[in-house]
Amino acid sequence: MIRHFLATALFAGLLAGLAVTGLQRATTTPLIAQAEVFEAAGAQLAVAPAAAHAHATHDHGAAAAHEHSHSHGEDGGWAPADGAERLLFTTLANLIAGVGFAFILVACFALWNGPVNGRTGVMWGLAGFAVFTLAPSLGLPPELPATNAGDLMARQTWWIATAAATAAGLWLLVFPRKTWAAAAGIVALALPHIVGAPHPAEFSTLVPAELSAQFAAASIVTAAVFWACLGWLAGTFYARKPLTSNVDGKLPHTA
Repeated sequence: MIRHFLATALFAGLLAGLAVTGLQRATTTPLIAQAEVFEAAGAQLAVAPAAAHAHATHDHGAAAAHEHSHSHGEDGGWAPADGAERLLFTTLANLIAGVGFAFILVACFALWNGPVNGRTGVMWGLAGFAVFTLAPSLGLPPELPATNAGDLMARQTWWIATAAATAAGLWLLVFPRKTWAAAAGIVALALPHIVGAPHPAEFSTLVPAELSAQFAAASIVTAAVFWACLGWLAGTFYARKPLTSNVDGKLPHTA
């Protein structure tokens, strides 16, 4: 049975990861490329006045210091090159995420111990979408490069707390079927948004608002397709129970 669980998660996660990679190539990837053009243009505009001022005052020491600080500001660490290398690492990240989320779904199937098939798998997948994408996006929508964001640690903490509260809230609403549980579930769903997500003091971005809105919508829809696909695949594979052997080692007879 454990081998069946592992195989279900691996196959479902890998297939869903490949599918979402192809979808991203047609939806979010072109938007990211456009945002990077605006980001590069904004960086050039920010550098030009400072360089001109340093040249006009002949302050070679200040100019050298500026060049040194600018070089470190642009060096945000290694990043894959455009083209095949970026596609390769994006695909790898999607495959890892797909398998990881598939393991979560399969674990939920096993704990639930109810009838599982492709249809119920989609329902579980959409619940995963609500937990890991929809609810966090209400406070922290997907953002393009060149967008000012809040403190990273605070954002990550809020995201994890929101996902956990949403999962607990959905469970309380669906499974106990008690009035107190439903009330507690509603509170759990609403609490992270009452507290509020961490945001910078002032919002700023180098990309047009229309592009940012299109990217946020495309990212959320793409995630919904991914989770529905993952849920269907995981449910379908999970429903195909492997044949088990009898004590004497012979396969059971089927009518």
